[in-house]
Amino acid sequence: MTPSPSATGPPVPATRIHGVRKADRFGRILEILSQDGSVAVADLAHQLGVSEATVRRDLQILAEQRLLERSHGGAISQGAALELPVRYRTGHAKTEKQRIARVAAERVANGEVVALTGGTTTTEIGRQLVNHAELSVVTNALNIASELAVRPNLKLIVTGGVARSASYELVGPLADAALRQINIDTAFVGVDGIDRDAGLTTQNETEAATNRALIKRSRRVIVVADASKVGRVVFASICPLSSVDELITDSTADPAQLESLGAAGLKITVV
Repeated sequence: MTPSPSATGPPVPATRIHGVRKADRFGRILEILSQDGSVAVADLAHQLGVSEATVRRDLQILAEQRLLERSHGGAISQGAALELPVRYRTGHAKTEKQRIARVAAERVANGEVVALTGGTTTTEIGRQLVNHAELSVVTNALNIASELAVRPNLKLIVTGGVARSASYELVGPLADAALRQINIDTAFVGVDGIDRDAGLTTQNETEAATNRALIKRSRRVIVVADASKVGRVVFASICPLSSVDELITDSTADPAQLESLGAAGLKITVV
């Protein structure tokens, strides 16, 4: 059964973000840059509610991290498809991701083997799972592993692989080989896009391959994605929609996109 969420309309562009921490400022700057291709210091100062001097310092730091290129009076993107590093994504749709995570955790029974891919929403799910008993958690995300490693009630299994700085995920042949040796009850998969025709997609092809290996070993696959990912298609294909059992998203998702996904047979839960 596909719920009919109430439409709230498209997100209203942010005008001012007062008192935000530096990482959230960086994230907002990179989001604007990925959408527009260029940013101006004066415009950013107005949108972020900070001084132009602060914006210039922020742009210089991001340029030193090779996430943008400085230009006269602002900055430009270094590539057509900028992947926002996970450390700068934590403030985006945080409330929605926490609601998604709470519902996702309700899908898990004590004693299960649960898998979490990398991502900000799956990180929130990991935090929700700490009160479960006799749970085994498989992840290729270093940040999730570091939070769960101190929980004595959880058995933590971390894949090997090569670390991606953008997502903190371990990927590649070593990760894929580890995943082929285990059986998973429920996998929670974070994506950069979910679309009826394109299925699940992400920005990096190696990450896509590792996520695909994880999905193949899972009895149940649940995609967790905030509204910005619904109807979106990016570079690398993970798997078709037919490989997914459920999508958990938030109520600001485009109703037409949800209807299209539901018509394809996907179970949708809107929080």
